[in-house]
Amino acid sequence: MPLISKKGNDLPESPIRKLVHFADEAKAKGIHVHHLNIGQPDIHAPKEAMAVVKDNGLDLLPYGSSEGSLSYRKALSNYYAKHNISINPEEIIVTTGASEALAFTLNSICDAGDEIIIPEPFYANYNGFAAAASVQVVPVVSLFDDQFKLPALAEIEAKISSKTRAILLCNPSNPTGYLYTKEEITALGKLALKHDLFFIVDEVYREFIHDETMEHFSVLELPGMEEHAIMIDSVSKRYSMCGARVGAMVSRNKSLLATALKFAHLRLSPATYALMASEAALSAPEDYLKGVVKEYTNRKETLMKALNDIDGVRVSNPTGAFYCMVELPVDNAEAFSKWLLTDFNLDQETVMFAPAAGFYSTPGYGLKEVRIGFVLNEEKLKRAAQILKSALAVYNNS
Repeated sequence: MPLISKKGNDLPESPIRKLVHFADEAKAKGIHVHHLNIGQPDIHAPKEAMAVVKDNGLDLLPYGSSEGSLSYRKALSNYYAKHNISINPEEIIVTTGASEALAFTLNSICDAGDEIIIPEPFYANYNGFAAAASVQVVPVVSLFDDQFKLPALAEIEAKISSKTRAILLCNPSNPTGYLYTKEEITALGKLALKHDLFFIVDEVYREFIHDETMEHFSVLELPGMEEHAIMIDSVSKRYSMCGARVGAMVSRNKSLLATALKFAHLRLSPATYALMASEAALSAPEDYLKGVVKEYTNRKETLMKALNDIDGVRVSNPTGAFYCMVELPVDNAEAFSKWLLTDFNLDQETVMFAPAAGFYSTPGYGLKEVRIGFVLNEEKLKRAAQILKSALAVYNNS
């Protein structure tokens, strides 16, 4: 039998999707599963985006440019300008989701065996993107008790070696919801300059800030970082368009962009309909995003209250994105999450979480934690918390 590659065999499973099979089996038994494991918003996309797909007048679907249409890149530039980010259309490569933007970035800046430093817990697929590019993740642990704030700069600097190519983080963070401050981003930028590293920031949750006293600060706002700063972006969460798979790699480094464009040529061009919908979404009125952010903030407050009322449960307080990390009174959160799908229901309902160990690269961390996305309406979040409370009582007494 022909052999499968070591790279493929070693590729880590997604903690977000690894229990899907058990959820499907539960549904087949007539059990309703509340999906809090995945960042799939239930809020409607802008009507402008959906209308252009339904009524577009196209007679065929042609190839587009590998870097994405100029009109969309101009629209993105205008969007960024509203957020104090001055970017030209030529400094944007449109990608198939933020996933492809990250894959292009790692393959453009790293060779096999190179390293990237990431504060953990981090978006689980970073492990996968790194493994696919034969890159080693070097984690720096941020702590639940500190609300997952940036670890001490000395800890991060101590991880830098001759193989280090970049520092990567998500701001606001998936999975923790932590919003890195201007001071923290600036400190990391200075560290990247000092050691001549790239500084990659995944900013797909930029709009979702739940504390009115705080603001998002982009890596592209840092002065003197023209050759070092890379921003990753996407329409998936901002406009409830996860299935569009349209993202962007943004940088002022011309050599980097030229290299990434060669990878873009390999996949020819972004999907035509998705690109049209994404451009139309940018024309949605400002009230659309304001309403979305307010809804997520309300959901966050509802979920925090419900979870904090469960004995033995500890919850992080996210200031951004739409996730929180939750520590459960169990020995193994993955085993418990699987049990919820295979052996438990409350009046034919159960709930699905993302076990948090997969959001860490350091073995042994996150074993009692799950990531919960507040992506369902408030009544469903209350019900999910009721199910969790009942499930913990049964699980810990069995």
